[in-house]
Amino acid sequence: MTHKWWQDSVVYQIYPMSFQDSNNDGIGDLPGIKQRLPYLKKLGVDVIWLNPIYESPNKDNGYDIADYEAINPMYGTMADFDQLLEATHKSGIKLLMDLVVNHTSDQHRWFQESKKSQDNQYADYYIWRDPVDGHEPNNWGAAFGGSAWTYVPERGQYYLHLFAPGQPDLNWENPDVRESIWSLMRFWLDKGVDGFRMDVINLISKPAGLPDAPAPANYATVEKMVADGPKLNDYLHEMNDKVLSHYDVMTVGEMPSSKPEDAIEYTGLKSNELNMVFQFEHVSLSSNPDKRLGKWNDAPVKLTDLKRALSRWQVELDGQGWNSLYWNNHDQPRAVSRFANDDPKYRVRAAKLLGTTLHMMQGTPYVYEGEELGMTNVHYTSLDQYEDLESINSYHELVDENKFVDGKTMLKYLANVSRDNARTPMQWDAKENAGFSKVKPWFALNPNYTEINVAGELEDPESVFYYYQKLIALRHDSELIRYGTYEEIDPQDAEVFAYRRHYEDQTLLVLSNFTDQTVTRDYDQANATERLIGNYEDDQGTTLRPYESKVYVFK
Repeated sequence: MTHKWWQDSVVYQIYPMSFQDSNNDGIGDLPGIKQRLPYLKKLGVDVIWLNPIYESPNKDNGYDIADYEAINPMYGTMADFDQLLEATHKSGIKLLMDLVVNHTSDQHRWFQESKKSQDNQYADYYIWRDPVDGHEPNNWGAAFGGSAWTYVPERGQYYLHLFAPGQPDLNWENPDVRESIWSLMRFWLDKGVDGFRMDVINLISKPAGLPDAPAPANYATVEKMVADGPKLNDYLHEMNDKVLSHYDVMTVGEMPSSKPEDAIEYTGLKSNELNMVFQFEHVSLSSNPDKRLGKWNDAPVKLTDLKRALSRWQVELDGQGWNSLYWNNHDQPRAVSRFANDDPKYRVRAAKLLGTTLHMMQGTPYVYEGEELGMTNVHYTSLDQYEDLESINSYHELVDENKFVDGKTMLKYLANVSRDNARTPMQWDAKENAGFSKVKPWFALNPNYTEINVAGELEDPESVFYYYQKLIALRHDSELIRYGTYEEIDPQDAEVFAYRRHYEDQTLLVLSNFTDQTVTRDYDQANATERLIGNYEDDQGTTLRPYESKVYVFK
């Protein structure tokens, strides 16, 4: 099989607002990213992915785009972008843009024209429906709370927005919409960008007739109805035919609710659509029995559930599709807090354990900014500390309106899984504002930046940073790690995540103790050729110490 460059790559995700401020306005920017390219080169990543940097009113932190071909002034200018792209390529690193085309901002020119009347050029660029008995066209709930419909008196109709009211959904049934999207994609690809991460791309094809959702008609129910809609394949095929196939690029589609068989259909190694998907199975795990609360909980993730989710995708995509490997991103809490242990006693080993467990799997790994430092959740304790629309709206809906949960408990849930945990500024050093800016940042720093920061980790040869650097280098050097098939071991083991990888005449054995206890496991590691990497200096064979992770090679 011919392997593609994106199968051999490691991607670093940058949340621009929080990465590096270069002009001291408290907001990260494009020149700030350019300034930090040597750091990314030192880490060893091959690709950077930027969250949206387009013109936007920022009702959802840039995922409401007002102009796809303009840079948001708070990040800089188009000249700044061109310089960043050139510098990135000179560093030997590729650059992915975030493509958000399920919806636009309500400030986008298309929507401003569309809402004026039912008979203008852009009238059908969005999903409009007449009222039904004086109310919304159906019972759908939106992702950030409330109805998925908003009424516009000028048209006498409602428009659909699966997310915030400021994010109207595009009407992909309209060929003019699709041609407009192909045009904006070519704009960036002709500049030289190396591909796209596509936001909620499997929601673009809505079910015929937009029927009511079964109760409860909240967003979780609606998403299952909308995901992987009837024309998604057609749209992605057309996107590939008209645009992607003409460039050597990498594409990853964010696809909530998708299953492995869906991913193979849209991204299979023999398909002509996308390269890989972001699936949500492992990051959506919850032990919370109260379904009314959706994702909000503070229950620890059961290791057996985590193993089942990750192993399922490894096994079912092997030889047919390609996995994206990630623990966290801008929409997920910090991995060491969510899946392991951020107690200072264990944090470093726990962060290394997570890195080992994921980077030894088959697929393209994604490192979210600060993950390579073992950054933790911020552990806020009051609602006024939050910026995230989803977190704030969910608190008001679940606590104030429906009274499903008390405020104190909900704040514990926010502290565990709010998106804001990932959005605190990058921790560069222990000085004022963590080296992110010389002025107060747009969002409060995690107070532990004095203990967890780049400067400190670069001085410590045993740091999380250098461990991630080694993981990335090992992947670059090993076809066994990149391409080997996956074999699950002891799926019912509630303490240790163990698996093997096989390639030609070699076998990789990965052992990770997800507990703070010492345990014993014998998988014939005494007969291994070598211990490839481990988060303890020495190796005690069948003994696995608290949060110990180690990898063996058999030849």
